[in-house]
Amino acid sequence: MNFQKYLIPAALVALVVLAQHFYGWGGVAMVVSVLVMGMLLHFTRMMQVLKRATGRPVGYVDSAVMLNAKLKPKASLMHVLAMTRALGELRSPKGEQPEIFRWTDGSDSYVDCTFVNGKLAGHSLTRPTQNAFDAEDSAVAPENLPPAP
Repeated sequence: MNFQKYLIPAALVALVVLAQHFYGWGGVAMVVSVLVMGMLLHFTRMMQVLKRATGRPVGYVDSAVMLNAKLKPKASLMHVLAMTRALGELRSPKGEQPEIFRWTDGSDSYVDCTFVNGKLAGHSLTRPTQNAFDAEDSAVAPENLPPAP
């Protein structure tokens, strides 16, 4: 059960009641001012993250390997958007839980992230398979080199 949904609003109401009890209406004004300031800071951060994401292609990230290394369980979708600086490509049906987003880099590696209620539940990195270019590189493998002098 998600206690944050009920616990945080109850704590905020209790904070306002305690401020009124101990400091009167001046305390209520101070607590409400701090709460509004916190909401404005959160809104400003959200707008900055989304503004940065508008300049990038949907589902693109500089390095999928680095994104995979930086992801932490229970990270919020907003935090992942801030790391990637791009909106993820939605891979699940719209409006259904869990939501699956994909970020791909220039080497066709991609990270699939699964979000449940806006929190990261899991992620997986997929790298492209070996291609014909690797066969050419095997001709220069260490065992094919002449011995060192």
